[in-house]
Amino acid sequence: MRAAVNFARLIAVLAVVAPPVSAQWARYPTPNVPKDAAGQPDMNAPAPRTPDGKPDFSGLWRGGGGAGGRGAPAVPSSGPPAAAFANVGQNISGGLPLTPFGDELLKTRRAGNSKDNPEANCLPMGIVQLHTQGAPRKFLQTSREIAILYEASSERREIFIDGRGLPTDDPQPWWNGYSVGHWEGDTLVVETVQFRDGGWLDINGSPLTDAGKVTERFRRPTFGRMEIDITIEDKKAYTKPFTVRVNQQLMLDEELIEFVCLENQRFGPEPGAPRK
Repeated sequence: MRAAVNFARLIAVLAVVAPPVSAQWARYPTPNVPKDAAGQPDMNAPAPRTPDGKPDFSGLWRGGGGAGGRGAPAVPSSGPPAAAFANVGQNISGGLPLTPFGDELLKTRRAGNSKDNPEANCLPMGIVQLHTQGAPRKFLQTSREIAILYEASSERREIFIDGRGLPTDDPQPWWNGYSVGHWEGDTLVVETVQFRDGGWLDINGSPLTDAGKVTERFRRPTFGRMEIDITIEDKKAYTKPFTVRVNQQLMLDEELIEFVCLENQRFGPEPGAPRK
């Protein structure tokens, strides 16, 4: 149990202090990178576009909302408050709009030192934790769907952009829900429903229930930056919807590495702890 708690704490620490990735696979240059007058990558250049004119989110990105509420890239924003990995609502004025049920559930989880966080038990961590967690993730975009491959625990996600609607036939619940997207100008709007009950939005344990809906608005304002505004609606856990922002920063000349975490993983005792 203590190992699981320490693992959850380690995740939060890594989100804050993890250095830029400098050694993954053998380095291979990212193609089609715009250059500035000095011949250096121009991260402020216009975002690339697909053959049908849509913004292309393809690439390797680093997200993150440190335990202190910082977004990954230091880009001023007048938009929604930045989401934090440890506490998604840390920068929301007045805190999260919790219902009595949501408030009690959060208190229970915090009292247990977040030992039941899914990621601490090698289970899928959920959309919002995936966005704010600091490990890299790769976006693969086609005209029909976007697949996201996460280095963290080798998770993956599919967003269907082929015109289908949200499911109405009561499908089985998913750890990361069922996601469909549509374009509003240069913004990709993604709606996700059909979550398993008992979700966690952050390390603290801010809840997401099976009544929840997550709406994400993806934008790529420049070559090197992505903004994701995330709106949570969940009448069980919150009295009203709330929105937070996560910034993502493009990583060049890198690839994902394996990160394997298996359910029921057993960790060794802490140094100096007696063996049972």
